[in-house]
Amino acid sequence: MAESLLLAVTRITTMKGDKVLSEATGFYFTRDGIVFLITNKHVVRDEPTSHHPDRLLIDLHPDKDNLAKLSQFTVPLYREGQKLWKEAADRTSEVDIVAIQIDVSKFPENSAYACFEMEHISENLNHVEIGASLLIPGFPLGFHDELHHLPVARHAIVASSFGLRFKGMGYFLSDGRTHRGCSGAPVVTHMPGEPKHKLPWRLLGVHSSRFDVRRDIRADEALGLNSAWYSDIILKMTEPDKTDSAGKNSDSGGG
Repeated sequence: MAESLLLAVTRITTMKGDKVLSEATGFYFTRDGIVFLITNKHVVRDEPTSHHPDRLLIDLHPDKDNLAKLSQFTVPLYREGQKLWKEAADRTSEVDIVAIQIDVSKFPENSAYACFEMEHISENLNHVEIGASLLIPGFPLGFHDELHHLPVARHAIVASSFGLRFKGMGYFLSDGRTHRGCSGAPVVTHMPGEPKHKLPWRLLGVHSSRFDVRRDIRADEALGLNSAWYSDIILKMTEPDKTDSAGKNSDSGGG
């Protein structure tokens, strides 16, 4: 069996009708018995690039005893014209993360997957120091183990003060090589003392995008710095929906 971290991460293909639009990364998070797919907001909708998929396909291991088997599970993004993802904003801006509830009861009975839980997220921003080692498992440029359908992991470090929001925004910086296709990947650090099958990784953030500056491309290398939105916002967006006296959702479900 593969490491639990790799089974918590899945490859996303964005679709509109029969057209493949892009590839990205997502991961599973569970709360109160409900499983969510977490990825970037710009994966499900991005106005600047007119990226408007109508559904996602996620790679799924239908047989935990044979990871070479692959199936794809459809995650719709709209129902009757209403978006099905949850999003949130912090005190400065919208956050580039969404949570999409998925019905895992429709997964094959013997499926192999793992989920991050609330215990993997810490709201204490002072316990991680600059230079701390990180892993970013995902699908850079779509590259992955095509036999076992597993992501690869890039090493990175915390590159800004973890306790201070970079430029006042809801993210910190990582220093590591990332590429298109890693959008939505979990940014984790090892949590010692936990057995392998218990997903021994603290979820610090969600990788979003790479930074660059105006530079002489002949003389200066790319910065190699990335934004990672703090993971505690996931706790806000996955809070149980409030209901009114009629039992209907009293909010829009859009965060």
